[in-house]
Amino acid sequence: MNSLIKRLLLGDQQAIITFYHEYSPRILRYLQKHLPQQEAQEILNDVFLEAVDGLPTLREETNLSAWLYKIAHHKMVDFYRKQKIKSVLLSQIPFLELIAKEIDQPEFQLEKNKMRDKIELVLRSLSKRYEQILRMHYEEQMSVKAIAYELALSFKATESRLYRARLSFMEAYGRT
Repeated sequence: MNSLIKRLLLGDQQAIITFYHEYSPRILRYLQKHLPQQEAQEILNDVFLEAVDGLPTLREETNLSAWLYKIAHHKMVDFYRKQKIKSVLLSQIPFLELIAKEIDQPEFQLEKNKMRDKIELVLRSLSKRYEQILRMHYEEQMSVKAIAYELALSFKATESRLYRARLSFMEAYGRT
């Protein structure tokens, strides 16, 4: 398998095709055991896109199969994490709509201002990099991809930093 890795590292297009044809059926079966059919196929594509992107960091002694299963596992965890977040958010829509209607009432302006001040205080209490990424995402409405480019980070590193920044913010917000 060393020769395939060497060819992949050299950017051989035929090696990439061979790589996909050799490993995709096994990875797809693995994904189909844990995911709905449609998502399994989409995540398979994501796995191989991430693998191709990660080829420059690949070492010759790497076990390709284990490496791909690891990527697939992480993609699966990401999928279910996003599903959980979506279901929690969707279940809260009626409550959020009610709050949105009430918060525009004059008697709630004071509370709104207090909340805004508290959010600003909490943001300033975070580390500079967490404050920066939260402001970029929520105040400047930048996408994760745009933030990654701006901060010279990978997409995954940016997602991770944003996730940790959110957790840090929620923890700090709860303490104040």
